[in-house]
Amino acid sequence: MATLSETIQSHRPNLGPYEELYKHFHSHPELSFQEKETAAAIVAHLQKLDAYEVHAGIGGHGVAAVLRNGDGRTILLRADIDALPVEERSDLPYKSKARMKDLDGVEKPVMHACGHDMHITALLAAAEGLVKAKDKAGGAQAMVDDGLYSKVPEPELAIGAHVMPYRAGVIGTKHGLMASSADSFQLTIQGRQAHASTPHMSVDPIVQAASTILRLQSIVSRETAPSDFAVVTVSAIHAGEAENIIPEKADLKLNVRCAKPETREQVLSSMRRIIDAEATASGAPSLPTLKESTQFPFLFNDANLTNALEKTFSEHFEVGPHGYSDDIERLAGSEDFGILATAIGKPSCFFLYGGLDPEMWDQHEKEGRLKEIPGNHSPFFTPVLQPTLTVAVDGYFCAALTFLAK
Repeated sequence: MATLSETIQSHRPNLGPYEELYKHFHSHPELSFQEKETAAAIVAHLQKLDAYEVHAGIGGHGVAAVLRNGDGRTILLRADIDALPVEERSDLPYKSKARMKDLDGVEKPVMHACGHDMHITALLAAAEGLVKAKDKAGGAQAMVDDGLYSKVPEPELAIGAHVMPYRAGVIGTKHGLMASSADSFQLTIQGRQAHASTPHMSVDPIVQAASTILRLQSIVSRETAPSDFAVVTVSAIHAGEAENIIPEKADLKLNVRCAKPETREQVLSSMRRIIDAEATASGAPSLPTLKESTQFPFLFNDANLTNALEKTFSEHFEVGPHGYSDDIERLAGSEDFGILATAIGKPSCFFLYGGLDPEMWDQHEKEGRLKEIPGNHSPFFTPVLQPTLTVAVDGYFCAALTFLAK
């Protein structure tokens, strides 16, 4: 009987066409909840395989495809498909030059700066491989809210993955927390408008915003234990339109990330306290308005699933600093993938893999310049095609066969 690794190698599809498909997705990115053409390309590819029951338009442009193979276990493999409002600055011949309006109607440059084009391509390639092997193998919340599991079978478990700014060829799992929580807010600070020559007639929201921004940084440095991970970021500020007018208000965007539920509660409480206190100290006409825009839950890897993947990944991939690790550095950002499992009370596991050119990585490591390597959301983050794609495909394939064979 063929081993799992032999099954993967013998049924892995020719990845040449998928490299071209990746280039297509990379040069045609679309913003979140606007991935119409991306979804259409995914549907067309799945239909061409002539083995999947395809459901489109779930929670917007979500796509779900079911590969039926009689009685047995049902698992879910997931890839995200949206791009970011980032202007690509790479020199790739297939670099993105796309621009599109966001949901607020503002035109922005668009790039797959987080590697979701690699996620799509890898999962589609794995989907083809699973078709060949099936006889031998033995925006998440919106999709759930839109009745995902009334359209497709409810899975016993869910598997997800993400490309990272690690050396290509690296792949890894981790027990416990894999991604922190993330809370994003829109903050409006109220002031009193006046001419720049009469500042005493104003309540300057820019000065208030500056004080608020500085004080917010003390939450992590002075109110959070050094052993607890927490981030408070003010990522945008806009106030005023003319140099001779003190504006009426200032608009800010905030992002909070934590690794423990109790830390999150403490940080959010402190944030609200500081925002209101600074307004009071400034003599503002009213307290600021704080509106949560997005929320990502904590992502925890199930112990049993992680143990199972540790076994099969260590058998298929070379174990070591340039291959598989069972204690990969956790995701620096946040993920909504877990909702697909927690919404139905099922376990999940999320693995990570590297996408950076090995030669470039080795040179930067030798020179002590790894911090200079572009990461996710950078305009220069462009995963090298190989061995990234092969490792990602094998990761999905290996995960699927690990649990379908049981």
